Amino acid sequence: MMNVRVRYFAQLRDAAGTGAEDVTGEFRTPADLWTHLCARHVFPLGAGDLRVSVNAAYVPFDVLLGDGDEVAFIPPVSGG
Repeated sequence: MMNVRVRYFAQLRDAAGTGAEDVTGEFRTPADLWTHLCARHVFPLGAGDLRVSVNAAYVPFDVLLGDGDEVAFIPPVSGG
């Protein structure tokens, strides 16, 4: 079992109803974690629309996670 802290931003935060949560489950990568999270929340975006960071560094979705990592899923940002 893996334990991670997940942070959400913008429309993902709205969909999850929180800016962060601790998650425990059988996942090894951010891609696995995203699948796990999508079973719990209805997100308006797919993994292909997101960036992911682990411990404040952008990483690919197939990087291996470690117990206690902080994972942030970051949607596209628009500005003006």
